[in-house]
Amino acid sequence: MSNDNKSSIHEFDFNLICEYFSNVERQGPGSPEVTIKALSFIDNLTNESRIADLGCGTGGQTMVLAQHAPGHITGIDLFSTFIDLFNLNADKQNLRDRVEGVVGSMDNLHFREEELDLIWSEGAIYNIGFEKGLKEWRKFLKMGGYIAVSEATWFTEERPAEIDEFWMDAYPEIDTIPNKVAQMQKAGYIPVTTFILPENCWTDNFFSPQVVVQDAFLKKYPGNITVEEFVKYARLEVELYSKYKEYYGYVFYIGKKL
Repeated sequence: MSNDNKSSIHEFDFNLICEYFSNVERQGPGSPEVTIKALSFIDNLTNESRIADLGCGTGGQTMVLAQHAPGHITGIDLFSTFIDLFNLNADKQNLRDRVEGVVGSMDNLHFREEELDLIWSEGAIYNIGFEKGLKEWRKFLKMGGYIAVSEATWFTEERPAEIDEFWMDAYPEIDTIPNKVAQMQKAGYIPVTTFILPENCWTDNFFSPQVVVQDAFLKKYPGNITVEEFVKYARLEVELYSKYKEYYGYVFYIGKKL
């Protein structure tokens, strides 16, 4: 990309990002199967359990969580549009008696200390940072409570310069699996498991649904340079993943509070 173009999604306007991703079911790589698999490593949940899904987006993964786990789930996201859609989705699936979306920031949570049995965050902890999130969120978990997050991760120690530069611009905290596990352990958790998200979590569930949205976006905002750059960036992500997917991807990290 030239120096005139955006090199990171964080350089784009939040409202633009929100409008774009409110049109797709998932705001990051994932799948119902992956959510259920991660949940299988978590025990001791009851109807009284308190669960928080931080950076929940419109709640694609939260609704799956609610269908396969007992307890009350609070979804938190910065974007009110996402939360409106989240609560609408909960209504449609008759889950509002125990699933609620709230507008809020993951770095200013209003839970009580040791209130939560489980903290969930798919593809969103990067907003606060992996290490910072693990450390700051820990106080909200009960002893023996779990944290389950998916995070962009290197699969190899070395990689081509193009993809290395892209991710260092987008998320400098990206690291290898062993280093992420060490960070989790240092933050006060017993590492329970890690697993790599399958390729279809990117291609089928994240990238493919965006194609229609991109075309609609360009038609809605003809000649808008910012929108054109945003779509260009989204398409670059697809191109880079296709080219370098053996070097990186998303990994689920599950830990238990010591």
